[in-house]
Amino acid sequence: MPEPLTLHPDRLFPADPATREIARELYARVADLPIISPHGHVPVQWLADDTPFTDPTTLLLTPDHYTNRLLHSVAGVELEDLGVPVGSPMSPEKSREAFRIFCSNWKVFRGTQVQFWFESQFVDVFGIDVRPSAETADRIYDQILERLGTDEYKPRALYKRFNIDFLATTDDPCDDLAGHQQLVDDPTWDSRVVPTFRPDKYLEPARAGWVELTKQLGEAAGVEIGSYADHVEAMRIRRRYFVDHGAVSSDHSHRDARCERLADAEAERLFARALAGEITVDEGDALRAHMVNEQARLAVEDGLVMTLHPAVYRNHDTATFERYGADVGGDVPLPVEFAASLQPILSAYGNADGFQLVVFTMDETVYSRELAPLAGWYRGMYIGAPWWFIDENDAMMRFRRATTGYGTLHKGSGFIDDTRAFCSIPARHDAARRVDSAYLAGLVAEHRLSLDEAAETAVELVTTQPKRAFKL
Repeated sequence: MPEPLTLHPDRLFPADPATREIARELYARVADLPIISPHGHVPVQWLADDTPFTDPTTLLLTPDHYTNRLLHSVAGVELEDLGVPVGSPMSPEKSREAFRIFCSNWKVFRGTQVQFWFESQFVDVFGIDVRPSAETADRIYDQILERLGTDEYKPRALYKRFNIDFLATTDDPCDDLAGHQQLVDDPTWDSRVVPTFRPDKYLEPARAGWVELTKQLGEAAGVEIGSYADHVEAMRIRRRYFVDHGAVSSDHSHRDARCERLADAEAERLFARALAGEITVDEGDALRAHMVNEQARLAVEDGLVMTLHPAVYRNHDTATFERYGADVGGDVPLPVEFAASLQPILSAYGNADGFQLVVFTMDETVYSRELAPLAGWYRGMYIGAPWWFIDENDAMMRFRRATTGYGTLHKGSGFIDDTRAFCSIPARHDAARRVDSAYLAGLVAEHRLSLDEAAETAVELVTTQPKRAFKL
């Protein structure tokens, strides 16, 4: 008889009975509060068209980098057998076989965040009551497939069931945002889904294809880009287009956090070299830093919150990149420096009215040394929640312990799920709420907070805080 799959009500809570009881009380205050998701990758068209999901694999498994990379690393599974890259053709037979591979290797995920997320999805979303295994794979697959064929499991129905109050997508600056407009124009849609301005590739002058990208940017903005000033104007126009379509933030990810300005003449000179295809890597980095600074300056004008998450060695495995393309899970965190790198924009805009910067990292060493002290001084700076490699339970607890002393509990972003795995959104937010409840319970048990202070803070972390950080 297969082992039953159940969710313990005290999962992620402290082992100490007295502290655990406090965590239970705090968690009860936040467990059912609406989800605010200011940064993620759920395609807006899913909600705009409300087209039923086709199968369990492409919904739950293929988009989840965490799952794929562990199956690749530990079990030796080829990514193509899991449907990677997202959007590649997948027959019903291949979909079922991929799910069998996943279930057969369930032990790979023991003790990981992936196990927590999938168990929550299986039980809470799909009513699965057996543990994944080679023997139960088809049973689980068929049960999920049957549910996906009902109206209750269409994208909009799940969105409402998940109690999502706000959702931001991630979008190219040249996107016409038709899906977002489709939702705005739909009288049956009553929630808020907004785009996010993601200009990274347009700010990397030394990358392959940048000249063509710049041409596309100009066409979208109605500007013929022949100078750096033209580029800035095109960015200003496209940012305003996003603001007019509901955007609240821009999102930036580069190799480092540099943002020093160049003299105007030097910026024009390097931009001309970039348009001619003659710019060097070092020159490209210098111009990119200047362009990032320009985005901060534009943020003061248009009010978009600027989010920054640098220092990722993307597509580390060259063979996998050549075979499957970018963004399939082969990324690795890098060490990063913030204090000197961010000084140019924080000194210029960090206390300016209307400017807000949310800084994320995958380098935990900078929490207490740099990010907490910076957020503890600059009014406009917020500390991004643990995410991407460090959005697991122990790391989220380390984040609170490292940042609260100098960054306080009031200068965080709120939890960020950062996912395309739609059905895992409630599980991810639930994990963060449980960890925060456990952390605050410890402060109460140590007589560092009163219970009413901890309860008020627990609620603020999932309501007031993300609204404040993202100007909702």
